[in-house]
Amino acid sequence: MNVVIGKYCTITDDVEFGEGVIVYGHANLYGCHIGDGSRIGTFVEIQSNARIGKGVRIQSHTFICADVVIEDDVFVGHNVNFINDRYPTAPKAFGKKWRCEGIHVCKGASIGTGAIILCGVTIGEGAVIGAGSVVTRNVDSHTVVAGNPARVLRVLSPDEKWLGGERDRIQ
Repeated sequence: MNVVIGKYCTITDDVEFGEGVIVYGHANLYGCHIGDGSRIGTFVEIQSNARIGKGVRIQSHTFICADVVIEDDVFVGHNVNFINDRYPTAPKAFGKKWRCEGIHVCKGASIGTGAIILCGVTIGEGAVIGAGSVVTRNVDSHTVVAGNPARVLRVLSPDEKWLGGERDRIQ
C-alpha cells in the first residue's frame, strides 16, 4: 500500500487507507476510513466510524468526530470542528449515554477555516462554507453560506459550480 505517514502520528490498527494517502505529522486517526489520494494535515484528529472519500484535503488542527461522512474531492480548511452531540454533558460522556448524530459532507464541498459544523447537518454538493461560520442546518448544493449562524449569501451560477465560489476563475 502506498501510504505516507508523518512523524509522531497515532494511528490504530483498524484505520483503513486507500492508495496514495498522505498523513502529516502529529495526526490522530482511530477506526476511520481514508480514501485514495487524500491528504490529512498536521494535528488533525479523525475518530471512529468517520469516512473520508477520495481526493479530500483536510488542513491542520481540524477535528472530525465519529459518524462524519465526507465524500470525494472535499476541501476542509484549518481548524474546522465537526460536532456530533447536540446536548453534551459531562455525566452523559462519563456514562457513555450520549447520542451521536452524524454529519454528511457531499462531493466537492469547500469548508473555510475555523468553521464549526453542528450535528445532524448535510452540506450539499459543491457548497461553500465561509471561514468562521457556524453551520446549524443543512446547506443546499452549490450554495455559499457564511456567518454565525451560517446564512445563505448566494447560489452559485452554473459557470461557478465546482470552483469553490471563486468568481474570478470563470472563463
